Amino acid sequence: MTTASIPESWHGITPSPITSADAYNGFIAANVIFALDRIGLLEAIGRGEPLSAAGATARSGDTARTGAVLRAAADYGYLKADGDAYLPTAAGVEIAAARGYFTWAVGGYHDVFGRAGQLSAGTRRYGEDVFRDEAMVALGSAQCDQSLFAAQLTDVLSGIDFRTIADLGSGTSARVRRVVSQREGSRGLGIDISRPATDIARREIAGAGMEERVTAVRADVLGLLGTQVDNDAEAAEVAEVDTVMSFFLLHDLLADPDTRSSIFTRMREAFPKARTFVLGDTMLRDPGTSDGAQPVFSVGFELAHAMMGVPLHTKATYEELFTAAGLRIDRVEALATPHSWLYVLQAD
Repeated sequence: MTTASIPESWHGITPSPITSADAYNGFIAANVIFALDRIGLLEAIGRGEPLSAAGATARSGDTARTGAVLRAAADYGYLKADGDAYLPTAAGVEIAAARGYFTWAVGGYHDVFGRAGQLSAGTRRYGEDVFRDEAMVALGSAQCDQSLFAAQLTDVLSGIDFRTIADLGSGTSARVRRVVSQREGSRGLGIDISRPATDIARREIAGAGMEERVTAVRADVLGLLGTQVDNDAEAAEVAEVDTVMSFFLLHDLLADPDTRSSIFTRMREAFPKARTFVLGDTMLRDPGTSDGAQPVFSVGFELAHAMMGVPLHTKATYEELFTAAGLRIDRVEALATPHSWLYVLQAD
């Protein structure tokens, strides 16, 4: 079994306690970053390209509001005003690389975080009158995958011989499209419960001309693990899968204590030809690791799932469940996102 070292991104950066001024400005800054991405400017910032103030505002159709977003970005140090232009700073380039976190948090979980008090008091209920934005969650995950995990996953998969690979909780299927495009003669299935994410996936698969190689399937993975596949053609494709991957879905699959111990056994049964499982997830921090300075993501991830009523589990618990299902740990690596691990498992 090979194990990688802990990335620098796991170490705490934000001092704790956070002052009221920093907390307030951080909240506004997160929304400014998300706005820059929605306007369509964050990719250009990430490339270090100068932005014309006039050109930037023309893209949105509202000069005054877009100008205000750009000024706020300059106030927070992501851009530097230079006459009629804005020049990306080093901080702006770094923020652009991390944009997936802001799509996930501001775009996907704004209602969950904003109503955390009401959820805690019991005056609102998640899934009834408080929801996350599934499309934004999927998009944020895809952005993080591309900027933070793609190279690492490519390296891991380079040592695995696969012909048909399934991605459970695939979101927009960006990851499985990339993986299949890198392996001649392979096919892929992207399986996700979200209709908006699946709709995006099907459009992007068609736009890439990959309909013959990648299929986006809208299905509840828990139902799939119970062999509930409604479409015969899709069921036939599932039966041919020889490698299964899944990133940042496992904690949802493990939420129900009554079925937790059987999830990975059922996963093996649902994909009878699969011998290799490439699984990654963000895990509950061990006691004591939350003291002092905080890294990106961890607090938000744990708070969001507490509000949704989804329990999280430690690395040790995952490994116990893998072993109980007859999955041998062949490789384990730390991912860039703090407290997230990637496993290559072989079916005994």
